[in-house]
Amino acid sequence: MSKLVQKATDDLKQAIAAAVNTAIQAGTLPEAPLPAFTLEVPADRSHGDWAANIAMAGARAFKCAPRKIAEAITANIDLASSYFDRVEIAGPGFLNFYLKPQFYTDILRDVAALGSRYGHSDFGKKERIMVEFVSANPTGPMHMGNARGGATGDCLAAVLDCAGYDVWREFYVNDAGNQIEKFGISLEARYLQIFQGEENVKFPEDGYHGDDIREHARQYAGAYGDCLLRVSAEERRKALVDYALPKNIAKMKTDMDKYRIHYDEWFLESRLHKDGELEEVIRILQDKGLTYESEGALWYKATKFGGEKDEVLRRQNGNPTYFLADIAYHRNKFEKRGFSRCIDVWGADHHGHVARMKGAMDAIGLDGDKLDIVLIQLVRLVRGSEVVRMSKRTGKAIQLADLLDEVPVDAARFLFNMREASSQMDFDLDLAVQQDSQNPVYYVQYAHARICSLFKKLGVQNPCAADCTDEELALLTAPEELELIRHISAFTNEIIGAAQDYNPARITHYVIMLANLFHRFYTACRIRGEEEHLAKARLALCAAVRTVIRNVLLMFNIDAPESM
Repeated sequence: MSKLVQKATDDLKQAIAAAVNTAIQAGTLPEAPLPAFTLEVPADRSHGDWAANIAMAGARAFKCAPRKIAEAITANIDLASSYFDRVEIAGPGFLNFYLKPQFYTDILRDVAALGSRYGHSDFGKKERIMVEFVSANPTGPMHMGNARGGATGDCLAAVLDCAGYDVWREFYVNDAGNQIEKFGISLEARYLQIFQGEENVKFPEDGYHGDDIREHARQYAGAYGDCLLRVSAEERRKALVDYALPKNIAKMKTDMDKYRIHYDEWFLESRLHKDGELEEVIRILQDKGLTYESEGALWYKATKFGGEKDEVLRRQNGNPTYFLADIAYHRNKFEKRGFSRCIDVWGADHHGHVARMKGAMDAIGLDGDKLDIVLIQLVRLVRGSEVVRMSKRTGKAIQLADLLDEVPVDAARFLFNMREASSQMDFDLDLAVQQDSQNPVYYVQYAHARICSLFKKLGVQNPCAADCTDEELALLTAPEELELIRHISAFTNEIIGAAQDYNPARITHYVIMLANLFHRFYTACRIRGEEEHLAKARLALCAAVRTVIRNVLLMFNIDAPESM
């Protein structure tokens, strides 16, 4: 939380503890250790700005009614050196505390002083965290699951960065193994069909049937002719894969750049094969007695580490499984590169892989609890009430590139973060392009632009709390003003909470509420024509709102327009 909110919290806890101790010394309360208690912000502000449950929590320890404990505390509490003005008892013993005007003043000064750093904290203590996300199969175009996973993963990484972690973004490219073999076989079939006819070359049933495979084969044939007809199948497939795979990976990078996602590394699976890291994993498991051979394949005793069944590491034909490569990749993250925590953003269809991968980390001597998985639920594209499955442009299944052609990137990144990853969601294509308050990202951006426009009309440049005296800022007493400042004060804590929960959607909800509170304030509290000192204070409040909205939007790589 922000240093001011932390100070308010610490001072209040100390004041409560001191009041309990004084009551014990006076004999009002019996001798007992201070029970654990919580401070929280009530949903209903008529119940105070902050509330403490100390009286309820202490009923057993002090062997008396909560109301009596609350009365003893209020009779002895000293709030003079805290940010709190008074305390009231509610119901059976809740303690409701009310903030002093100085708290609101200091929050506005804090925003002005920190500017673009407001909301940042050192909560994460620079712990090295990797967020691996999207990691789509490079044998074909990226789809809607990748669109949601990309926005969620990138914004989660941004939240962690603001919360003080040392964050690394990574895309894992599966450029080896079974799917690449299938890619080569599929390309080969389409290539041969060009010269020998589709009726003469059977396409493999389990091959990749997309038009992109046909297009790669046509392009290769156009550039190099029928030269691959005179080489072995192995050479032909390798040549086609070597031609097509870099193009697919380049297209992925282009799509991610357009989506404003920039990775620290695109890590190739083939690197693990070349460096012998798969064999290292096998040796580790063999040395621990966790492998056995059956029917010509090498197996891992996954059931010893929470797996539902044992897993194949190396097939009968000698080829490693995807699971073995995945173990080696995660070992590389933890052991080779020294990340203390790794977060994988996966599709919900991978849920069965979570326990076995965490168990595999334990099996090779690492800590499976340091591997966290965020599962992204399905997303449906809708237009109005209709489910959309085909692109208007191509008539084919909608790909990420199609979405970004139709929908502004700002809208895509914001709207995909409107729901927790664990919730299924509908993405409304009509809503995403609307330029009105129904569109959440437009609503938030408009609040930012409205403040910029206000400053321009009034001929003021970058007003802030530093331009005001304490007496001027203390004039902000309207309910709409105080609620707005209280919401601003919660920003740092919201970021920390979003980082702890792996839930960047908390921040989109936060900033939508901030925009809502601002529009409410702007309707209720005049600035033009108001008394000079109050107008200055309200401009400072507007500036603080603008700073926080801008910080959220830029954190999520979304534009913060100055006019709309």
